[in-house]
Amino acid sequence: MSETDNSYKSLPQRIMEEQVVAALRTVYDPELPVNIYDLGLIYDVQADPDAGRVDIKMTLTTPGCPVAQTFPCAVEQAVVKEVEGVECASVEVVWDPPWDKSRMTDAVRLQLGLM
Repeated sequence: MSETDNSYKSLPQRIMEEQVVAALRTVYDPELPVNIYDLGLIYDVQADPDAGRVDIKMTLTTPGCPVAQTFPCAVEQAVVKEVEGVECASVEVVWDPPWDKSRMTDAVRLQLGLM
């Protein structure tokens, strides 16, 4: 997720974004046994608690990913299902910056034997 300054955000917004991140950690990459957040696929989460809306920018490990057409919808559904107060979630798949292994957490690198 982006390392932007979140100090301008309201407490409810920060809480909802934390809940969204927790929900994203329950969504696993279809090809790897790790969740998409710790895999580094999530670039940004913006929540609007008053509107019940969440906008997510994410990428995929490769543009040729076989689930590229369906996976964003699965992520949206997981967020709406898991986070109380979210009525609408929108995922935008972005390719800049491209994903690479440096975006993984150390725990994921260890789990995948990359350390």
